[in-house]
Amino acid sequence: MADDPRSTRVHAFRDDALGEFDATGVAARIASGEVSAREVMEAAIERAESVQGPLNGIQARDFERALRSADMPRPGVFSGVPTIVKDNVDVAGLPTGQGSHAFTPSPAPRNSAFVDQLLSTGAVSIGKSRLPEFGFSASTEYPSDDPVRNPWNPEYSSGASSGGAAALVASGALPFAHANDGGGSIRIPAAACGLVGLKPTRGRTVADATDKTMPIRIIGQGVVTRSVRDSARFYAAAETYYRNPKLAPVRLVEGPGSTRLRVGMIVDSVTSVPTDDETRKAVHATADLLESLGHRVEEAPLPVGIEFLHDFQMYWGFLSFALLTGGKKMFGPTFDAAKTDNLSRGLAAMYRKHMVETPRMLYRLQRTTRLYARLSQSYDVILSPTLGHTTPKIGYLSAALDFETLFERLTNYASFTPLNNVAGGPAISLPLHRTSTGLPLGVHFSAAHGDERTLLELAYELEAAAPWARIQDPD
Repeated sequence: MADDPRSTRVHAFRDDALGEFDATGVAARIASGEVSAREVMEAAIERAESVQGPLNGIQARDFERALRSADMPRPGVFSGVPTIVKDNVDVAGLPTGQGSHAFTPSPAPRNSAFVDQLLSTGAVSIGKSRLPEFGFSASTEYPSDDPVRNPWNPEYSSGASSGGAAALVASGALPFAHANDGGGSIRIPAAACGLVGLKPTRGRTVADATDKTMPIRIIGQGVVTRSVRDSARFYAAAETYYRNPKLAPVRLVEGPGSTRLRVGMIVDSVTSVPTDDETRKAVHATADLLESLGHRVEEAPLPVGIEFLHDFQMYWGFLSFALLTGGKKMFGPTFDAAKTDNLSRGLAAMYRKHMVETPRMLYRLQRTTRLYARLSQSYDVILSPTLGHTTPKIGYLSAALDFETLFERLTNYASFTPLNNVAGGPAISLPLHRTSTGLPLGVHFSAAHGDERTLLELAYELEAAAPWARIQDPD
């Protein structure tokens, strides 16, 4: 590819019904009659098809139903706005493949509970987006299939596990997309592709059926967006469909807050591998920006020690072991564990060697919620890298690698995000910086349980103070 990173960008922005608007802007155009929902849907389908070849973000097309739905969109803040659902939750009439070749999925009989919540905003889905097998990896790559590529430079990873969703939104094919996060799967692709990625507090959105079966519910359902206001409007709208009475309401956040925050800064993770220089500089630059805006930043201690890393790795393995041993019951009689990829099999094998530790592992992970809450008593927000190093090229996190190599690389790359999944606290990745190669570089913010509002207010402030790069603009 050419030396100029701008020449490698893949985007679908053009002068059509979608224009350069975010989901909020598209919804306003539809509501005003400036464009019809059908015109918007036709533009989204055309855009999605135009980037599918180079980016490979779509798993299943549902275009005909999307066009029919666009003719009579349901009311909501995103009425008629195109979106897509990640292929690890059910959409009635479409198969749920989980990114795997280990089974042949049948069409789902009904929507998952969260899909109903997503569609209650008025959005219309065009199909299913791609993910790595069972969402276990931090890059949407496969042993033999083509990977999902980063629209900023297709030689690089789009992140994972919501990699297909992020590629489609960052490229301009869709204004926003469903994503979910069990170890960073909203925030990692958001960081890689230059998007806003908010993982909500545990219990904030409706849980998928499989989420409820976990001994520790690490998965949060949400979206990836190009603007803070889209994320804010989604969570406010989702709350009108279901609000957890145990959590303070988010309500609609429409701009920065007035309170100056106590910010704790963490630069290195619990792994023994230091954060790379570019990412480290980005975090310090963000701290300087926060201080210039009147916030107080100081270095904060890690709330967990090295045992957290070991325990999360074992839980990761436990989930894979449960899927592989119970696959026929979960996915049907066609399931063949031997056809899963090296990562899934390696995780299950690793857990099998240490399964006697399971009670202690679960106890220690459950204790993480209290340790996280204790840190939140000292700081309003925790600033950190989203990832341990900048986005790697395709192949670095390939599912075709031997397990030991891939596992070590994944551990060092996705070294910050899992804490919020285990502890249950909200966290957001914002694309505040760029790498030397022109790729987005995300920075991570965490807050106390139930305090998405502070994260969104701060995100508005940072978006205004340091607007992030747009893929369609010259540098």
